Amino acid sequence: MTDKYAVIGNPIAHSKSPAIHVAFARATGIDLTYEALLAPLDGFSATLRAFIAAGGCGVNVTVPFKQEAYEIADDAADSACRARAANVLDVRDGEIVAHNTDGAGLLRDLTVNLGCAVRGRRVLLMGAGGASWGVAGPLLDAAPVELTIANRTVDKAVELARHFTQAGSACAPDACAYADLAGRAYDVVINATSAGLSDTMPQLPGGVFAPGAFAYDMVYGKETPFMRYARRHGARVADGIGMLVEQAAESFHIWRGVRPETAPVIAMLKSSEQ
Repeated sequence: MTDKYAVIGNPIAHSKSPAIHVAFARATGIDLTYEALLAPLDGFSATLRAFIAAGGCGVNVTVPFKQEAYEIADDAADSACRARAANVLDVRDGEIVAHNTDGAGLLRDLTVNLGCAVRGRRVLLMGAGGASWGVAGPLLDAAPVELTIANRTVDKAVELARHFTQAGSACAPDACAYADLAGRAYDVVINATSAGLSDTMPQLPGGVFAPGAFAYDMVYGKETPFMRYARRHGARVADGIGMLVEQAAESFHIWRGVRPETAPVIAMLKSSEQ
């Protein structure tokens, strides 16, 4: 029988995950189906259980269900435990195992696809929501000389920084408000907020981009105010389409034991946006 996979979220109609995983399956010669499932805001568990009962082998999870996915799993990989959230659920022998591939996807896109080193660099992570929780650990593993987490609500940034300091990371992250960034400069600036979806951005001081800085917005498929602002201040800019594909490839590897080539799929998605 053909193995069945899906992505669950709300909203979900915009998801590119089905196209990505169908392309991966075609390229690797693996027989599978992949669909997008809209779950009611109070119905993630029921949607997931129904899919598994119908033969589902695994799911990707998107907003707003990543924390719930982690909590209902029978077991969790270290990546999900660190993030306290899961974007991948793997079903094996009747058990649900949680994973989080967001950080791995971001790091691979930055360092491999875009040639942006993190090791020894000063990194600013904007936002302290679920996206930041998913990538902070892998960013710290990449050995930056500094990681600052800036957020409108400072307490949330402090909580995130404290969690990863307690997790034993070599570089202890700093936390602050956006206004406190005045006078600081960073080599890599990552926007993990959803502000770009509403064509807004946090109030960054003008000097936050060091000479030759790289600015990365996790929002994909549009030129966000953050990207325009960073470009005006001399930064090299990229959106999150590569991260989307790379985290999907990590998911595919978890499920199938094969890591598909990502460059052709990234190129396909970029061409479809033009």
